[in-house]
Amino acid sequence: MAMRKIRLGRAFTLMESGPVVLVTTNDGKQSNVMTISWTMVNDFTPVFALTTGPWNHSFAALKKTKECVLAIPGVDLLDKVVGIGTCCGKDGDKFERFSLTPVQGRQVVAPLIKECLANIECRVVDIVKKHNIVLLEGVAAYVDAARKEQRTIHAVGDGTFIVDGRRLERKKLMRSKIPAGV
Repeated sequence: MAMRKIRLGRAFTLMESGPVVLVTTNDGKQSNVMTISWTMVNDFTPVFALTTGPWNHSFAALKKTKECVLAIPGVDLLDKVVGIGTCCGKDGDKFERFSLTPVQGRQVVAPLIKECLANIECRVVDIVKKHNIVLLEGVAAYVDAARKEQRTIHAVGDGTFIVDGRRLERKKLMRSKIPAGV
């Protein structure tokens, strides 16, 4: 057997979750954006989960307003995504600093990000304090199909990233497994 043991504390790097997202909030005075790599989809519903807490400046706005936008960047935004994740919103306007264009949402006050592949307007359903999990319900979703770069970014968790490759379609094999209306 050629399996090599790794330190258990590094096991999380073997199971990255969904794509890295930019989460926008607005506290009533200012919009902010933070990078989150711990996200997941809950079943075939527009319910999502992310992990964050009081250590993130945006968390206070998320708790207060109970809304946000999940903006999904393409790989062409990787350096901006990393930059956003390594600075704090209380130190200045990250939209301006990283040349991102805020776009007014239709369902929430938090802005969409024009440069991203997709944006999902969300409302907070629950905050599970024990595990720092925020459950969100999507209330509107938008995709920029005309955007040239469509590949997303996946964080390994140690400063390295994986980029989506080509899509493999198996819809006919799964047809009976997908609930109606999805």
